[in-house]
Amino acid sequence: MKPTRRDTLLGAAALAMLPRASLAKAQASGILEAKPGMAQLMPKDRPETAIWGYGGQVPGSEIRVAQGAQVEATLLNGLDQPTTIHWHGIRIDNAMDGVAALTQDPVKPGERFDYAFTVPDAGSYWYHPHNRTWEQMARGLYGPLIVEEAEPPAYDHDMVLMVDDWRLGEDAAIDEASFGSLRDWSHAGRLGNWPTVNGSPQPEYPVKRNERLRLRLYNVANASVLVLRLDGMDARIVAYDGMPVPPEPLAGTVTLAPAQRIDLIADVTGEEPGLWLAGRENYRACSFPVIGEARAKPLTDAVALPPNPLPTALEMDDALRATVEVNGGAMGGMAEARIGGFGAAYRGEETVAGVLPMRDLAMEHDLVWALNGVAGMPVEPLFSAERGQTVVVKLVNEGRWPHAMHFHGHHFRETKDGAPWRDTILLNPRETKEVAFIADNPGRWMLHCHMLEHQAGGMGTWFEVG
Repeated sequence: MKPTRRDTLLGAAALAMLPRASLAKAQASGILEAKPGMAQLMPKDRPETAIWGYGGQVPGSEIRVAQGAQVEATLLNGLDQPTTIHWHGIRIDNAMDGVAALTQDPVKPGERFDYAFTVPDAGSYWYHPHNRTWEQMARGLYGPLIVEEAEPPAYDHDMVLMVDDWRLGEDAAIDEASFGSLRDWSHAGRLGNWPTVNGSPQPEYPVKRNERLRLRLYNVANASVLVLRLDGMDARIVAYDGMPVPPEPLAGTVTLAPAQRIDLIADVTGEEPGLWLAGRENYRACSFPVIGEARAKPLTDAVALPPNPLPTALEMDDALRATVEVNGGAMGGMAEARIGGFGAAYRGEETVAGVLPMRDLAMEHDLVWALNGVAGMPVEPLFSAERGQTVVVKLVNEGRWPHAMHFHGHHFRETKDGAPWRDTILLNPRETKEVAFIADNPGRWMLHCHMLEHQAGGMGTWFEVG
């Protein structure tokens, strides 16, 4: 059967087989309060963990709306530091993008901000802070935003699986002493030691033989590149980062960089289905115990998702072209860089001018990365595009560490044939990729590494669409 369709803004009940132990029903009031809470991240014989979460839980409440609907949500800041909400992957109105100092002022403790925007594309998206993101997300501030198709393919159950890794001590407490570690910032980022799915350790989600599932896989880790394997199911990839693709078999493993998502349509065919972290000595992240039988054999219905209204006519001959060259990090050989200065300029403060040696950048400004020789958000945009213009960006990684490059407000695709539309792309060490998109969403948009410590350490820039 097809999933129930909804056109409410917030607050639709989860489908019957959503991971009900960890994903709460969305709040009908549309309130998302960022505040401290407790979560059972380790097994029940270990202590609970003090976290930050929307509603004091992790993940935050699922928001599920119909394609084309208006989302209205109020952020209440119950934290002791400013925060915002960024609606990741949504081609959103610029004023609602949630980037502190670029599209809005950060929301101070005890204050509120009202978000209201239309969701043009169906798919798997999410929300998280965009102020001190490296700390706030590592403490648990994130949640799913699901936009449902008007005519989805046939499947029995819709399951959100948000895979995270936490850095916890033996007492199950978050390792707060390592926040801001320049070693993390200059190396691979904050890598965790304790995986969870939907905020739980190795949860179980009962299924029936020959059921058809829609699995929405998210990498919500700060910095870890996840290699996932799905056993016991016949699965096809139907979307990357929310954007539909022609169904393709899931063969072996799939790699998700931080912030990337993948949608699967999977038939339960095996004896012991499970989702594994293949890069972690085959750690079983979650299990799907088979209880009974849904039907004698799997469904034969088509699984393709309907297309989203994404403009795809890329006029490459007259495209605006830009290059983003990544330098810095440990063993990167960056000797110096220019201070970006955007944050100070935004606040009306005097900016630090000139080029500084790497040691001064790190010791005095916590900056260890540069884009095009600039460490931190620059005062001037990377480029200014006319509305509707095709933009081609060459991404060049000169360093020794991978980066997950995320464009706000737009989806892009590699210029090679057959590449899917994405909002985040993995750029491996010494790798160059070329991506293109239509700059059809006016405003000032951020482009940054979603290894969150890399962003904080200097890997952020912005572009504008007029």
